[in-house]
Amino acid sequence: MRDITPITVARGDGIGPEIMDAVLYVMNAAGARLKVEEVPAGEVVYRRGHAGGLDHAGWGSIRRTRVFLKGPITTPQGYGNKSLNVTARTTLGLFANVRPCVAYHPYVRTRHPRMDVVIIRENEEDLYAGIEHRQTDDVIQSVKLISRPGSERIVRYAFDYARSNHRQKVTAFVKDNVMKMTDGLFLKIFYELAAEYPEIKADHLIVDIGAARLADQPERFDVIVTLNLYGDIVSDIAAQITGSVGLAGSANIGETCAMFEAIHGSAPMIAGQGIANPSGLLMAAVMMLVHIGQGDIAARIHNAWLKTIEDGIHTADIFARGIGRVRAGTRAFADAVVERLGQMPVTMPTVGYTTARPAYDRTNRLSPRRVAVKELVGVDVFLHWSGGVPNDLAELVEPLATEALTLVSISNRSQKVWPDGNLDVFCTDHWRCRFLAQNGPITHAAIVDLLGRLADAGIDFTQTENLSNFDGKAGFSTLG
Repeated sequence: MRDITPITVARGDGIGPEIMDAVLYVMNAAGARLKVEEVPAGEVVYRRGHAGGLDHAGWGSIRRTRVFLKGPITTPQGYGNKSLNVTARTTLGLFANVRPCVAYHPYVRTRHPRMDVVIIRENEEDLYAGIEHRQTDDVIQSVKLISRPGSERIVRYAFDYARSNHRQKVTAFVKDNVMKMTDGLFLKIFYELAAEYPEIKADHLIVDIGAARLADQPERFDVIVTLNLYGDIVSDIAAQITGSVGLAGSANIGETCAMFEAIHGSAPMIAGQGIANPSGLLMAAVMMLVHIGQGDIAARIHNAWLKTIEDGIHTADIFARGIGRVRAGTRAFADAVVERLGQMPVTMPTVGYTTARPAYDRTNRLSPRRVAVKELVGVDVFLHWSGGVPNDLAELVEPLATEALTLVSISNRSQKVWPDGNLDVFCTDHWRCRFLAQNGPITHAAIVDLLGRLADAGIDFTQTENLSNFDGKAGFSTLG
């Protein structure tokens, strides 16, 4: 008997239990070799005081099985509760989010019948790190973190995915024209690694025009790799223009664990009515079966699902007169898929998967880390101050500079307001004062000395950022 793979299953909230029932029914009928460990997750667990939506036993099950099939979760509003999706991605190291977005023309209405795009999104960094601080009465900051290892992992994963799945092109979406250091690093790594895959075309677009072109001409794209926030937005755009977000599944891949889910939410307004489309979660389950080396079962289910769509058996969200033949509920749709197990689509292409676990789900090759020569050359000090105009602040702060550090500029919301600042800039109570060394590198003690003088003068500094050169090049942005 072939190996049985243990998996962890959470039915979730809203429509989650009914679509999970349908998916487990289809997989069982198809002969999936699974041992299911079911765990509670979502609202019931939040109410027990677990801020991440999963209890200790649930996390233990996932770490034991290393495969998590998750229904949609409702995150309670308010501070203290964390999204289970975000928590799982960071806790389990699920660095790659993979969302295939395919058009099913002419059976599902779409303006883009030739669309077949895979969005690969970095899952752990960027603004989704959730590092936020209220600094003044007027201003809250969110910190965007981009690392070389994090960027290299997701870019290499995208190229490995493309190579293994016979894709022709990988496109990076970035905003490096504005965020020259963070997005600039991602793009630099993208082209460094692209050179290792000469058979795959590599290009990039600024994310705003990239998203516009994706919405208008998705057939121009093959694989898209991008940062966390952009990927979240772009993948939903891509799924919607295929015809319905209800058809798309998602994989979250890490070195030791993986999580699979539909991309839609828990839809509590239709929960319990038996009309929800289980297709998104079913396609996630197909990705799961490929991941664990049961590609034969994945292909059997996927082809049966395609034949069901071809035969016009559609749930209400995609049913259209003249295209659909039967408006099916959740269970009836699952029954239709089961009835077609072993059949192949006639018009749409058939699918096939290897029974070996994909190599790109197991690789995490990083380049050797190179340590740069780092020199401390200044500090940005952020102040909470509402005592007047920029010149007034300069008159207050400039005399507090030290022999080691000189005040060279003041900005407000990134716009330079002193010296020679634009008088039309609207200022809040949040200021950045830049102090630079005048005689070569300094020590941390010089910054402590400066902060002591500011504190003695009663100036409220909320944050500091050290300014350093790396191998002689500035490791900080210039002031606008």
